[in-house]
Amino acid sequence: MVIMGIDPGIAIVGYGFLELKGNSYKVLEYGAITTMAKVPLPERLNAIYSEMNELIEKYKPVDIAFEELFFNKNVKTAITVAEARGVEVLSAKNSGAGLYEYTPLQVKQALVGYGRATKSQVQEMVKMILNLKEIPKPDDVADALAIAITHGSSIKFKESFRMM
Repeated sequence: MVIMGIDPGIAIVGYGFLELKGNSYKVLEYGAITTMAKVPLPERLNAIYSEMNELIEKYKPVDIAFEELFFNKNVKTAITVAEARGVEVLSAKNSGAGLYEYTPLQVKQALVGYGRATKSQVQEMVKMILNLKEIPKPDDVADALAIAITHGSSIKFKESFRMM
């Protein structure tokens, strides 16, 4: 089964595609969709939507998992990122894939086993679990892979109960 993880954003949208087979992951692709701040917002949103559609069409994920947004300071930034996230969710929804959302706490617990784990601890676990030579950059990409792993772990956990 192919899982797409997304770390939502407007300037950088991290994404990662993993194939889950049994208890192991195969990395299909990861990277970032980027937009420039000087470009008008509607054009940035369209670029994100178009690139998301192309990626989803290429890998045909069964499930798409998003990181839940969290903001505590800049309201203007929060609104712009939320608009971008809406476009990302729309692209995912139109694909017919199952949509899921995980909080940063859930991601930390799934990968490190501790809800107050540091970003670097999560990134190191992404590298180890996926057998990568280095931590993916920028951070948004490593976060997207962590979200995909979290979803994969959630699936495996649910299946373990189904067998009983």
